[in-house]
Amino acid sequence: MLEEIRKGLLSGFGAVLLTREKAEEVARKLVKETKISKEEAQDLVDELFETGSRQWSEIEASLSKTLRKGIDGLDIASKKELHGLKSKVGKLEKRIKALEQRINSKEEG
Repeated sequence: MLEEIRKGLLSGFGAVLLTREKAEEVARKLVKETKISKEEAQDLVDELFETGSRQWSEIEASLSKTLRKGIDGLDIASKKELHGLKSKVGKLEKRIKALEQRINSKEEG
């Protein structure tokens, strides 16, 4: 009986979306209806929460990988690259300004 309930909850609710609070609520209901013992209910809650957490981590990793692949495919500059370019532009501006000052001082002299 417990196995059937566990399978039903895992497939019906989708363990990824099942919060510990909701799982405990369902387990309390099952205990109240005397379909399972308190120990079985706690084991069920723990298993559902562990499965959901693991699946959520897997979804996050997969989503992160997919997003990274998509971003890399768009050939968008990273913050690090933009910071490097800003630094280079700043240095070039200083050099241009220094050269302009030298040219202006030679023209005046």
